[in-house]
Amino acid sequence: MLRGLVRLILFVVVLVGLGAFLMGYRLSPAGAIERPVGTSGGPVIDTTRAREAGAELGEKVAAGASEAGRALTEARLTAKIKSKMALDDTVEASAIDVDVTGSVATLTGRVANEAAHTRALQLARETEGVTSVVDRLTR
Repeated sequence: MLRGLVRLILFVVVLVGLGAFLMGYRLSPAGAIERPVGTSGGPVIDTTRAREAGAELGEKVAAGASEAGRALTEARLTAKIKSKMALDDTVEASAIDVDVTGSVATLTGRVANEAAHTRALQLARETEGVTSVVDRLTR
């Protein structure tokens, strides 16, 4: 008899739960706050402010990407000049530092003679993408 009563109560609870589920949880206690469909009940999001923050973040990302692109271009030019010097028999590439800012190459370091000095400047000037060369080489 007790088992039968427990089964009946369990059956009624499951039936009420299933009915509430099928009705879309529309049964709410008195005084409950109705929320729009699709919200989690969390704070209301100010979409205008969120869009402004997203636009600001997008601008920062674009500026960072532009700066990274510039740095890669400068590194590429530096590598081009250094590799030209390394392949040239006149220039001692390990004694010369190359620094590129924008499209301006700055050569610093020591060269053995005037021929090496002239050749190092020539190699830098002939590199595609370099517009001018600053000579800080010493003998």
